[in-house]
Amino acid sequence: MSLFNTRKPRRFRRVSIYTDESHDRLQKLVDEVKREQGETPTSEERYDPDKFRGTFINYTPRAQRLKENGTKFGWPIAIALIFALLVIWRFLLTGVR
Repeated sequence: MSLFNTRKPRRFRRVSIYTDESHDRLQKLVDEVKREQGETPTSEERYDPDKFRGTFINYTPRAQRLKENGTKFGWPIAIALIFALLVIWRFLLTGVR
C-alpha cells in the first residue's frame, strides 16, 4: 500500500545554535521604545536605500552612456509603428490594394 500512500517529507526547520533569541527580543523592544520616544537609530543601525541610489551607474561605463544619451526610441515612435503595422495587417487580411 505504500504505492498510493506516500509519506510527505519532513519540513525544513532551521535551528540556529549561535543566536540568543532573548537578546534579539530585547533588542527589538529597545528599538521600539527608542522609536516611540522620537530617537531614531543611528545611520549604522538603519538601512537607508537612498544612500546607495545611483552608485551602480558611477562604476559602469555602459550605464553612464545610456543615462547621458537617453533613449532614442520614444513612445510616440513606438505607437506610430504599431499603428502602421495594424494598417498593413488590415490591408493584407482584406486584400484591398
